Amino acid sequence: MDLPLGTIWSRSRTRTSAARGEEAGTDDAAGSTVTAPRSADEAVGVLYATHWYQLVRLATLLTRDASVAEELVQDAFVSLHRRWNSLTDPAAAHGYLRTTVINNARSALRHRGVEERYRQPGPPDPAGPEERAVQATEDARVLTALRTLSRRQQEVLVLRYYGDLSEQDIAHTLGLTKGAVKSHAHRGLAALKAALERAEAAGL
Repeated sequence: MDLPLGTIWSRSRTRTSAARGEEAGTDDAAGSTVTAPRSADEAVGVLYATHWYQLVRLATLLTRDASVAEELVQDAFVSLHRRWNSLTDPAAAHGYLRTTVINNARSALRHRGVEERYRQPGPPDPAGPEERAVQATEDARVLTALRTLSRRQQEVLVLRYYGDLSEQDIAHTLGLTKGAVKSHAHRGLAALKAALERAEAAGL
């Protein structure tokens, strides 16, 4: 049967205030919510309204492309819908979505790397006043420095400081031990600080 979520997908363009307001809910709350609906359509619809914006933000930070991020998150919801009846623990659906989004982002970055390796370099885009203004902001500098870190360090720091996940949740999402998460976070923060200091010394 075709996936009857077309009307839900359209809400990604409008970013309703309800989706933003419900984003702050905990996994436990989401789990208790999605156990009540009787069908995959209802359950995934609730998860979509609650977590869409948060997941797109996560994917955007990892891929640096908002349009690609939306596609990756949509694919994650489609995958969840198809597997809904086989889930042993529906309360863990949010974690499944988050892990799928991260895996999709990894695949997208690998594909992009292959394309860039074989693409002929073109002339640099002229830096206009808007671009210079964005690059001058603190967020832009931090994100630029973040991209110099290893993929694993980026994922851990994004999940910890942008996704506000606990070390245990990050370990479960990335398939790491809690100790490995701590190690990546510690080294990532040190590398991020060094990258920011280098940028500041260079006047960037």
